[in-house]
Amino acid sequence: MTSIQVDVAIIGAGTAGMGAYLAARKQTDSVLVIEGRAYGTTCARNGCMPSKLLIAAAQAAHQARHAAPFGINVAGISIDGAAVMARVTRERNRFVGLVLASVEAIPKESRLKAMVHFQDANTLATEQGQLIHAKRVVIATGSIPVLPPMLRALGTHLLTNESIFDLPSLPKSLAVFGSGVLGMELAQAMSRLGVSVKVFGIGGGIAGIHDPEMLDYADNLFNETFYLDASAQLESVKKSTTGVDVHYLNKDGAWQTEPFDYALAATGRAPDVARLALENTGLALNDLGVPLFDRDTGQCGNSSIFIAGDASNEIPLLHEAADQGHIAGENAGRHPDIRPGLRRAPLAIVFTDPQVASVGLNLKQLNQHFKGRFAVGQVSFENQGRSRVLLCNKGMLKVYAEHGSDMFLGAEMFGPAAEHIAHLLAWAVQARMTVSQMLDMPFYHPVIEEGLRTALRELNHNLHNTSENIEHSMDCGPGT
Repeated sequence: MTSIQVDVAIIGAGTAGMGAYLAARKQTDSVLVIEGRAYGTTCARNGCMPSKLLIAAAQAAHQARHAAPFGINVAGISIDGAAVMARVTRERNRFVGLVLASVEAIPKESRLKAMVHFQDANTLATEQGQLIHAKRVVIATGSIPVLPPMLRALGTHLLTNESIFDLPSLPKSLAVFGSGVLGMELAQAMSRLGVSVKVFGIGGGIAGIHDPEMLDYADNLFNETFYLDASAQLESVKKSTTGVDVHYLNKDGAWQTEPFDYALAATGRAPDVARLALENTGLALNDLGVPLFDRDTGQCGNSSIFIAGDASNEIPLLHEAADQGHIAGENAGRHPDIRPGLRRAPLAIVFTDPQVASVGLNLKQLNQHFKGRFAVGQVSFENQGRSRVLLCNKGMLKVYAEHGSDMFLGAEMFGPAAEHIAHLLAWAVQARMTVSQMLDMPFYHPVIEEGLRTALRELNHNLHNTSENIEHSMDCGPGT
């Protein structure tokens, strides 16, 4: 079996791996992409795109069911579970097909389908014993679902994000384990599509929300439509003849056993690095077995090994994986000329309804690095004009800035149009804008973004102790 000699070997052909390949090819033609699993990114195959397809169907059902307050009576609403999942599958396959086309555009001699592990820092071996000698290596192997021991014996009635979108139709009932981003997005979508859903979380967290007041608000609001216990006590989860039985302490204080068609493990993902035999590289590893690395260059220690994407366990988001892949690939291609790459302002969005968004520094980070030196401004969307017009007037926004410099530091939101407002705020963080500069920007009327201006005005007041009447400002009409 002939060994392979390359300048750069990239392990993984997902978002980070493909970004690394394109960047490395600008530096050298000797690049090999190695993929041991099915081609197609996590986002396209079983992540952000299929989940948003399910959420879109759920939103359509929800809007039809709640049209009466507008004077629109929609009768005879029914949900065809098979048709819902057929569209999810059809559109997901389209997205995956676009990714596959990108992979297939890579010359055959520059890609290898194989599982590999390190023999040493510059040698990879396939399961068949073929050796790849690489001057530099980029690890972009992504992540895999974490399965708690309590759920592992459920067999075909256990779902993860890698299997739930393969269901031929909607289940009648679903127990969701995990109240993080994935768990909350899918739980709410399934509930709106007529599935009986209960969510069992650990530790009290909901959809990545940091602010305690916002967390309580979200807890109460979600519980209006489906059962959510973010600090659940579970005795057992067992396979039954028809699905799974969950024995848990109900929030009313009574222990009970309840049957469900399926259990969904939304208990997080871990870097997929255990199979790589990283102990053979000589790299320093953290408790998860991930190499220690420089987040600005992707370089692992002073080695010729780089890491990017979910494998790094830093920020498991697609746009971050793409950026990390580009940085790692570019530096691997021109090693030893290592240069820091562009790291953008932190931006995270959760597609529940209301949506959740985090921009810049979160409350925990602010209390670590700016304790006693930052001010807060906030707004409730319950009486915000455009939000009331659209009957999406639930939630709140909090914005943060530094005393003295007036520098905008970040924001957290649980409310309408968070995906759009978060982008404006992320741009402001990255541009290092002050609160005054942000208030100089145009705000149209009537739009939900006027709520942002209200929060910024309160923030400006708290920074400068101005006498401006924020609550009843009328310069853009009622309900701003």
